[in-house]
Amino acid sequence: MSLTNHIAQEFYNRFQKQPALVMAPGRINLIGEHVDYNEGFVMPAAIDKHFVFAMTPSGNEKCNILAFDYDEGVSFSIHDLNPGEEWINYLMGVLDGFGRRGLLPGGVDCVVGGNVPGGAGMASSAALCSGFAYGYNHIYNHQQERLTLARIAQYAEHEFAGVNCGIMDQYASLFGEKDAALFLDCRSLIHQTIPISLDSHRLLLVDTRVKHSLASTGYNDRRASCEEGLAVIKKKYPEVIALRDVTRTMLYECQDKLGEDTFIKNMFVVEEIDRAQRAAERLQRKDMQGFGDLMYEAHWGLSQAYDVSCEELDFLVMLAEEDKHQVTGARMMGGGFGGCTINLVAAGQEEAFKEMVRQKYFATFKKEPEFYDVQLSQGVHVI
Repeated sequence: MSLTNHIAQEFYNRFQKQPALVMAPGRINLIGEHVDYNEGFVMPAAIDKHFVFAMTPSGNEKCNILAFDYDEGVSFSIHDLNPGEEWINYLMGVLDGFGRRGLLPGGVDCVVGGNVPGGAGMASSAALCSGFAYGYNHIYNHQQERLTLARIAQYAEHEFAGVNCGIMDQYASLFGEKDAALFLDCRSLIHQTIPISLDSHRLLLVDTRVKHSLASTGYNDRRASCEEGLAVIKKKYPEVIALRDVTRTMLYECQDKLGEDTFIKNMFVVEEIDRAQRAAERLQRKDMQGFGDLMYEAHWGLSQAYDVSCEELDFLVMLAEEDKHQVTGARMMGGGFGGCTINLVAAGQEEAFKEMVRQKYFATFKKEPEFYDVQLSQGVHVI
C-alpha cells in the first residue's frame, strides 16, 4: 500500500470521514548557498521525498493531529497555541500564523506521515509547515496565495518555533515544479522556472551522517560578518542595500577597513551570487558540464573562503572530483558543518560511485554514509 493510501486509511479509521489529501515535498538547493540572507539568487527544487496530510475541519475549536510515523497523537485548542515540543510546535506555529491574519475559524482533524529524512538537509520542517499551511488554506477555502502560505510557514519555523531560517525552503516546497529548478531572486521573491532534463545525469545526495556543533553558532557568525561588511561598504556607497548590490571593485576599495576575515567572507558572497547567475545561464543552455564545474567551484568557496564545510564534506567532494566523467559536479548543500553533498552523477554510474564512496568513507571515518537518489518534483498540491 502506498504512503498516501496508508495515511488516508488511517484517517478514515480514526475519524470516520473522507479527508482532503495534500502532498508536500522536501527540497534540494542546486547552487546559491548562504546568499538568501544577502538578497542574492538561489536555485532550489522540490524533490520526490514528501509528507502526505489527510485533513478536514474538526467542526469545533479542537485540533486532533496524529503523526503517523511516530504513532503519536495530540489534541489542543486553537485558542491555546503555545510553543512546545518536537513536531507539533511547527503545526501550532502555522495555525498561529493564520490566526494573526484573522484566518483561524476552527480546528482540524489531521493525519500526517512522510519520507523526508530529518536532519539530512532536505528541509523536512519546511515541508511539514508548508504542507499543513496549504492544507488548512484548502479545507477552509481561505484562498491565500502560495507566497502568503510560504510566509506563514516561515513564520511558524522562524518566529514561533525559534529556528533561524530564510524563506527559500518553504518557497521551494510550495512553488516547485516537476523536472525543473526555481531560479529565485531572494529580494523580489520572484522566480524563473528552469527546466532540467536529467536524461544523461542523476542527482544523488550523500549524507555524511554528521552534524558538527559549529552549525548554529557558525551560521550566526557568518550572518554577522555579512552585516559588518555591509555597514562599512554603505559608508562609501550609501545606495547599497545588501551584499547583492556590492561588486568586487567596491569590496577591494573597502578592503583595509573591512579586515581580512570579513573581506574574504564578503567576497565569497559576492562571487556566489554571480556564480548562481552563471549557473542558471548554463542550465538554460543545457551545459551540464559547465554547471557541474560551478558546483565544484562553489564547494571550495564554501569550504576555504566562507569556512562552513568540514572534513567529511570535503572528503566526499574530493572523491567525486577524482573522476569528473563519473561525477560532473558536487558540493556541500545547506548551512554546512555536516549534512549532505549533492552530486550530479553520469547516468549509469550511480551504483559504482556509491560503492566507491561507501568503502572509502567507511575506511576513513568508520561510519557508513547514507545515499538518497532524488528526482525533481511538483510542489505542494492536493492529491
